[in-house]
Amino acid sequence: MPNYIVSPDILIYIFDMIGVIACAIAGTLLAQHKGFDIAGCILVSMANAIGGGTIRDVVLNRHPLFWMTDLNYVIVITITSLALQIFFHLYHKIDTALKLFDAVGLAAFSVIGLKVALSQGVAPVIAILMAVCTAIVGGLVRDIICNEIPLVLQKEIYITASVIGSCFYFLLDALGVQTGMNDLITLGVIFFIRVLALRFDWHLPSIRLVK
Repeated sequence: MPNYIVSPDILIYIFDMIGVIACAIAGTLLAQHKGFDIAGCILVSMANAIGGGTIRDVVLNRHPLFWMTDLNYVIVITITSLALQIFFHLYHKIDTALKLFDAVGLAAFSVIGLKVALSQGVAPVIAILMAVCTAIVGGLVRDIICNEIPLVLQKEIYITASVIGSCFYFLLDALGVQTGMNDLITLGVIFFIRVLALRFDWHLPSIRLVK
């Protein structure tokens, strides 16, 4: 078995926290633009950052919820939201970094959602759905609360990246790739698909019938 300087589980947890921070920032920014108060901004950032994982755990009947056993999630989200509200005028300086953090979050949330679902013994197709759920539902809830059309439903290469990466995970698993390495490769695949989509402005087409 390969020896890792830092175990894959720890790396994924770190990436997960980076994604949580990015989601908390995105949620707070939108809430600020909508005129929410301090508590409202924190609520929206919470929904954005942990909403997907919460719904996943409820659907899988997995208790207690992950953020109830690891309060780092709540602490990090709250501190991030408060800090951004205080220094809101500086947010434009982190716009590019935020997009990269968001891509990291998408990848980490997808891998974690996939592994959690598989640990519950579900079928691969359900595991893929749970990966997508973990990655996007928080953003859906955020946009609904803020009365916005959900971003992930607007031709964004977001759900697609999660699905492709999750399918790649099962392919590597079938080829006998060690689990920890598979996790990191899958995370990289999802991250780079999202980054390339942002870099080259890739979008999914919409199907319209010609009259």
